[in-house]
Amino acid sequence: MKTIFKELKLQEFKSHQNLTVNFGEVTEITGDNAKGKSSIPESISWLLYGTDATGSKLDPTPITYEVEETKVSLLLNVDGKDVLLGRGLKNGKAQYYVNEVPSKAKEFNEIVEQLFDKDLFLSLFNPHYFFTLHWEKQRALVMQYVMTPPNKEVLKHMHEEERKCLENLFKKHSLSDIEKIHKENKTKQDKKYIAAQSRTKTLKEQLEQLPQVSVPIESLKVELSQIDKKVRDLEDQYDKAADANREYTRVQAQINSLQDQIEMSKERWPALKNEMIEDTCRTCKRPLDDGSVEAVKADKESRIADYKAKHNKLIQERNELKTKLAEMEYIDASETLEQIRSIDAEGVPLRDAIRAYSQIERLQEQVDEAEKDEKETLESLNDSIFILDSIKAFKAKEAELQAEKVQALFTTLSVRLFKQNKGDGEYKPDFEIEMDGKPYRSLSLSESIRAGLELRDVLSNQSEIITPVFVDNAESITSFKQPVGQLIICRVVAGQDLKIEVSA
Repeated sequence: MKTIFKELKLQEFKSHQNLTVNFGEVTEITGDNAKGKSSIPESISWLLYGTDATGSKLDPTPITYEVEETKVSLLLNVDGKDVLLGRGLKNGKAQYYVNEVPSKAKEFNEIVEQLFDKDLFLSLFNPHYFFTLHWEKQRALVMQYVMTPPNKEVLKHMHEEERKCLENLFKKHSLSDIEKIHKENKTKQDKKYIAAQSRTKTLKEQLEQLPQVSVPIESLKVELSQIDKKVRDLEDQYDKAADANREYTRVQAQINSLQDQIEMSKERWPALKNEMIEDTCRTCKRPLDDGSVEAVKADKESRIADYKAKHNKLIQERNELKTKLAEMEYIDASETLEQIRSIDAEGVPLRDAIRAYSQIERLQEQVDEAEKDEKETLESLNDSIFILDSIKAFKAKEAELQAEKVQALFTTLSVRLFKQNKGDGEYKPDFEIEMDGKPYRSLSLSESIRAGLELRDVLSNQSEIITPVFVDNAESITSFKQPVGQLIICRVVAGQDLKIEVSA
């Protein structure tokens, strides 16, 4: 896009009551100090943005006298199409015009925004404006037209191991996501590795404190199995004896119980035997007839027969159990029990040794597992450290390649796009323009003009936007490269009134 200034009209703008400027390819404005040279380019920035050419607030009204209205209009051509813009200030109220038609501020500003980006236009129009911006805005203006080197290009310039590592990771995640993942993993594994080291150390100390078993564990198990077999055999004998003794005791208890029942039966016999046969009724005391007396006798005899049968049965059962008991033997198993205890005691040290060995074995397994976990944690930690270092290397190389691309745009200026942190070595975005090793802020007026012109031509070439440019204080610089676009020069000439000369 190419913009050409054609005609500028100033009415009561600062020191200019009524001034018309017709621009050429080169417009030279000369005159002594305070003749209103700088006010002419300032009026253009005020018209478009309400500021001076450096973006600061500007009061356009004359200082030495009062006026009702201040007005600036500019006829410009944008890619072959004329546009007439105007801004005024009447009784303190802003007025806007588009092609002489009064407009609202919003409509006017929208048209200006469609024509120009403010920071870019003012940087192209006034070579000093760019350097009034914050470094981040300066960097953004330069970088918006410079493509970041693609990952493949950066990877080509990296060491093989780092390249292979990042190539695989780029298949799944972006660089920023990879960095987030492995920063988090590094923090987690750092803590986990410290804990793993502590656990391994503790388990090893516990293992060292356990008594060592010198005899092979298999030999101890064989010896203990022989002892256990002897104990089981004796326990079988003891159990059989205990079973027999329990049966002997049970039979003895049955005999005693039957004997008690026999004795109780004997005690009942005299009363039954000597029971009198009564011939009167127990209730009414009336004499019984012969038939009733015989019935009473028969009942007694029946009860005596039943008694004898039961008593004889008890004696028979007792005698049978006595015969059975006589055939049984109560076994004294105390010696067998003592043997069991004695032989089993021989296995105690063996069991302790086997238990100790098992404890050592379990603890050794825990140590092995802890060492494995420690190793895996360290590997994961080292992997993340290597990946993060590779990312640093990638960013450094990316910054280097990007800086080379940007630097290639300039002829005399050098540009710093990044700075490296002293603490972690990270490359952080930065921006500094230098000429002959000196930062812009340290340049002389003539040097700053040349630097500004070179910078604005780079922006013009990269953005493909051509605008007029004005050079203030041109008397301080003897020569400079003709910039792209219309040139407006302001030069101090002592003792001379304002003079405007135009050349094709």
